[in-house]
Amino acid sequence: MTNRRKLGKSDAEEPKEVKEGELELEEEIEEIEEAGEETEQPEEPEKPEQPSEEIREEPKEKTRAVLPGDLIGTSEEYSPRNGTYADKGNIYATASGIVKINTKDRSISVIPVTNTPPHIQVGDIVIGQVTDVKDSVALVEIAGIKGKGEREIVNADQAAIHVSNVKDAYVKELYNEFAPFDIVKARVIDLRNMRLTTVDKELGVMKAYCGNCRAVLKIDNGKLKCPNCERTETRKVSLDYGTGIV
Repeated sequence: MTNRRKLGKSDAEEPKEVKEGELELEEEIEEIEEAGEETEQPEEPEKPEQPSEEIREEPKEKTRAVLPGDLIGTSEEYSPRNGTYADKGNIYATASGIVKINTKDRSISVIPVTNTPPHIQVGDIVIGQVTDVKDSVALVEIAGIKGKGEREIVNADQAAIHVSNVKDAYVKELYNEFAPFDIVKARVIDLRNMRLTTVDKELGVMKAYCGNCRAVLKIDNGKLKCPNCERTETRKVSLDYGTGIV
């Protein structure tokens, strides 16, 4: 009887020991998994590399605001373009606007931001009035630029027609070619000294006044004649004389 009870007791306790072992094993597995979750972190995605400032390309154009007459560069640095003019190695703005510097072709220009008045450039045809005549030069007050309206000119200044730029022939007396109050059409050949020329046939005096009675002279057989006092005078006349066509 005793042996049977011991065996029965042993048989009854054996499954309990197995369960406790299984529980301990499961607990150990759970601890290992928890430890693994704590140590193993998901890898963060790599961030794209930011471009270095040192290798960024510089903008091709730089801008700044200027007023007429402002110094914006030198001829050694840039080539002058629209809205600029060069004088003694310096480049100036001819109107209010934004300076554009093209670093690719090393050019500089001024882009108007408002409806700015016109400015005189070399090659322009201008209309003006003779204010004085000297031995070798006729002084002209410029009033307008052909094709650029009747607005006030930015860089208008007193201009001069030298005796060598009057016509394609020898000029003995400049007084025979121009007179005060004459209206002339001429081409700009030099901005620095504001020099004009009337050599071409379409250039010259467009309207002249009689030196005696101040009446407008009319063309009569190739000569200028006063309709009032019949005085005749000479001028370097334009082909458009008396027509009012600029």
